[in-house]
Amino acid sequence: MDDSRMQRRIVSANLRKWGYDVLEAASGAEGLSLCVEHDISMILSDWMMPGMTGPEFCRAFRQLGRDDYGYFILLTSKGGSDEIAEGLNSGADDFLTKPVNSGELRARLRAGERVLKMQSALIDKNQIVNAALQRIETLYDALNHDLSEARHLQQSLVRETDIQLPEGRIALNLTPSGHVGGDLVGTFRVNDDQIGLFSLDVSGHGVTSALMTARLAGYLSGLTPNQNMALQKQPDGSYAARDPAKTASELNELLLRELDTEHYFTIALSIVDLRTGYMRTVQAGHPHPVLQRQGYGPSYLGDGGMPVGLIPDASYSCFETQLRPGDRLILYSDGITEAERPDGKMLDEAGFAKILETSRSLDGPTTLDRLLTELRLYTGTDEFTDDVSALVFDYSGPAM
Repeated sequence: MDDSRMQRRIVSANLRKWGYDVLEAASGAEGLSLCVEHDISMILSDWMMPGMTGPEFCRAFRQLGRDDYGYFILLTSKGGSDEIAEGLNSGADDFLTKPVNSGELRARLRAGERVLKMQSALIDKNQIVNAALQRIETLYDALNHDLSEARHLQQSLVRETDIQLPEGRIALNLTPSGHVGGDLVGTFRVNDDQIGLFSLDVSGHGVTSALMTARLAGYLSGLTPNQNMALQKQPDGSYAARDPAKTASELNELLLRELDTEHYFTIALSIVDLRTGYMRTVQAGHPHPVLQRQGYGPSYLGDGGMPVGLIPDASYSCFETQLRPGDRLILYSDGITEAERPDGKMLDEAGFAKILETSRSLDGPTTLDRLLTELRLYTGTDEFTDDVSALVFDYSGPAM
């Protein structure tokens, strides 16, 4: 674009000879109209023109909001640093000094073509990346929805969170650290006089841990006693409790023999006689159960034990506890005692015992609500780094 018809004709002739399609304009306004009407990739513009200067035209061209890039070369007799700076600030890509040398012009045009090709390739790649990101976002949304549903399904494994018995009350809570987790607490009926209580924690986090937790829930389900590995069917069709240590041993062999997984789990499993308060518990690598007697501070039970699914033929043993009316039993996961403050200090068993002691006058469900509140205050976040689960059993003794 040039206000000199002769200059335009000379330059246009060379451009056509080199294979370019050429449009001519005598002013910046006329050139701007052509840029709106046509897909123009390269512009040669004189600095001095009627109506607007070359830099002004360049700024107007850059503001058109084109999808592709236009390479802009200013033709000028000006060669000072101030003029060059003004041209670059207006959006120009290159300069040519008048009178135009055809060899230099062709070299500058080829350089512009290389820039345009790179720009076109970049746009294509960006489109590919954007399309991939959109697909990923769609997949992520679908996965996020599935994981949210999985979280609801996992929490549904704890069908009841407040169970009233003639002999007491059981409160349960399961709070996964992410969408899904590896913790589970639960209870099942053995017979009219006995119940089973358990808390387990599968190693790791995420979907695979949750799937294994769901599998284990079936092995300790009160809905299907014939599949519950803690129960033994009697000749008369009734069920009796298997020794908890034997249950842990059989789960260990089952995990190593059939499930073919690198995961293991810890568990505290108790069988309680509701008439007498006699309780037998196996602790397989799980946090120590807590016993709170009326008028006394919390005490930790058990001696640890080996997690389930680590080594074949692992040995497990039970310990016995005599519950008295008014006693409280707590089974829980290490997501509680290993909860960390922002400075890295863990709550540990002493901190957990303090929370339990100050909550002793509260009922089970309120105690669990208080526990979650205290953990959020301690960690400074609503999202825990590990699954949190707990079971509180308040034993009131046999109904009179």
